[in-house]
Amino acid sequence: MRLEIIIMPDIHIKSALISVFNKDGLDKIAPLLTKHQIIIYSTGGTYDHLEKLGLSPLKVEDVTGYPSILDGRVKTLHPKVFGGILAKREKGHLSQLDKYEIPPIDLVIVDLYPFEETLKSTDDESAIIEKIDIGGISLIRAAAKNYKDVLIVPSKNQYDQLIDILSRNEAICNLAERKSMAASAFDISSHYDTAIFNYFNDGIEEPINVFKESANDGMALRYGENPHQSATFFGDLGTLMEKLAGKELSYNNLVDIDAAMQVMAEFENAEPTFAILKHTNTCGLATKNNVLEAWHAALAGDPVSAFGGILICNSEIDADTAEELNKLFYEVLLAPGYTEKAMNVLSKKKKRVLIKIDSFERKATQFKSLLNGIVQQDSDLKIEHDIDLVPCTKQSPDEKQIQDLLFANKVSKHLKSNTIVLVKDKQLLGMGCGQTSRIDACHQAIDKAGRMGFDLNGSVMSSDAFFPFPDCVEIAHKAGIKAVVQPGGSINDKLSIEYCNLNDLVMVLSSTRHFKH
Repeated sequence: MRLEIIIMPDIHIKSALISVFNKDGLDKIAPLLTKHQIIIYSTGGTYDHLEKLGLSPLKVEDVTGYPSILDGRVKTLHPKVFGGILAKREKGHLSQLDKYEIPPIDLVIVDLYPFEETLKSTDDESAIIEKIDIGGISLIRAAAKNYKDVLIVPSKNQYDQLIDILSRNEAICNLAERKSMAASAFDISSHYDTAIFNYFNDGIEEPINVFKESANDGMALRYGENPHQSATFFGDLGTLMEKLAGKELSYNNLVDIDAAMQVMAEFENAEPTFAILKHTNTCGLATKNNVLEAWHAALAGDPVSAFGGILICNSEIDADTAEELNKLFYEVLLAPGYTEKAMNVLSKKKKRVLIKIDSFERKATQFKSLLNGIVQQDSDLKIEHDIDLVPCTKQSPDEKQIQDLLFANKVSKHLKSNTIVLVKDKQLLGMGCGQTSRIDACHQAIDKAGRMGFDLNGSVMSSDAFFPFPDCVEIAHKAGIKAVVQPGGSINDKLSIEYCNLNDLVMVLSSTRHFKH
């Protein structure tokens, strides 16, 4: 089983670069760095502080051959620093380090200039600007990017984790620990840059966004959410897609198209995959050997709801599939391409919208009108892989179950919470979504699968959030479900795990919640 044979490579920390604004907590780390004879590189005030703690750091400027310049604005921005951080620990990169006399750096410890704190304490623009960290952010991003070979500690708030690693494991760090710290690093980097953006954007009448240039000539839609509502789209759909045929789009069409694109982006590089959406929720989805098989399997998930829905595929539509699609009434069909024969078949119905997908690009930030303003959040772009599914039961999933669990998790991510998804052989069998109770969502999914004629024996289940009680697992077990994926995080996780162990069920934890409100 793949989850049992994956080896998570360890690194032995032999060198560290320390560049921090806030020196608090370094006194607890210093003895451990000394104990493990870790070579330390440092700059400016951090260098002086480490010397006072009894360490013998090396000056970064002695490595680079350049002193700190421009009143300290440039200290670490040099190939001999970033080369040591970004180099992969493989022959080609290591030979270049030797050639250019660049020391490899295994650990990077950073604590950024206090930009937000400075905003709260002064209105002096020059003081605020000087607290925009350039070198620190660059060090964080470089080390996090190379997490497979480097451990990043992006803030003093992560010192306890570093101390734990250095104390219990002889300065040896595994991949899971490095990846977790890298995730924290990019979270900190994102928050930091957002605070800077908000400072520069303050007082600007129109928020800076990708729609600004087309604000005066937006695309008028047929109507809004209801016929009595008008609607306009501001943006450039032409960078994502091309409309080949059909009537003008409505507000609801665009909302559904967006949901369909978000779902299929998860399967962009998968085997032929078809999805059917209704009111932004996926009611049919399957990955199969060819497009026609994928279409039939997706339609089987709920042929009733498919009527008047949105269809999307990650592969070119051929003539045989087009003939089958033509038997169903639907609003919009999206695909990366269509054969000439398929277009001849599909374009006969003049009102049906046919769209060619040029890009599955997804924005890193989402905006939504809320109350008397706009709320912004990071898009949920997290995709789980084999390594993210951690077994918590005595039994581990086999290869087929792993693939179905990953498939199910992708589906549940894009359904309204609370949601439960049932999958077998990379086919959506049933889903319960938008429920106020996870138990209701579970019953809804099982009932729907039964009404569609599916046998749930051997299927898997995904939940978008944890189980506060073992009731859903018990319901699933009685229905024949054999494996479950959930994020975990409930104080009662052990109750569901114990039930699984007593009844020979598999449960894996993904550690990522995918609520969608």
